Amino acid sequence: MSVTSAYGDLEAARAGDRGALERVLVRSRQDLRRYAEFHCVINDVEDAVQETLIAVSRKLCDLRSLECFASWTFRIVKRECNRLKRCMRLLTGEAITEDILAVALPEPCQWRHDVAAALESLPAHYREVVLLRDLQGLTIAEMAERLSLTREAVKARLHRARMLAREYLDP
Repeated sequence: MSVTSAYGDLEAARAGDRGALERVLVRSRQDLRRYAEFHCVINDVEDAVQETLIAVSRKLCDLRSLECFASWTFRIVKRECNRLKRCMRLLTGEAITEDILAVALPEPCQWRHDVAAALESLPAHYREVVLLRDLQGLTIAEMAERLSLTREAVKARLHRARMLAREYLDP
């Protein structure tokens, strides 16, 4: 199938054409599976691919740029693999052990003071994006909406804020 027809199928799928959506999902499946095999535990590969295909079918209409389709789907697969790994750790108790160690072996107080000082040294607009992302766990899209900025502007601010904090913390 040619690139133009694949792009046409993507546009049609985004517009609500079920047949085009099915062709897009079938065509994407093998690449998603290969990517998932690299990032997932072998038993979770098929689950991650299935969940990704479901997410793609539900959210394709929200994708702003069709040129980003491949990277978008790969991010979904990777996120799904990570979610499945976290679930497995919870079931096996690994996460509980890590949590106990974190409480038993707290970070040195000096590190907390250094990080707090680094955050305090940032301009307010940079500090805000770091806190929204790293403490509140908001996504880039959620941050962009809350701050009334574009996604690109949020990413740039976050990058600059982290660079400034690293410079501050670097000896």
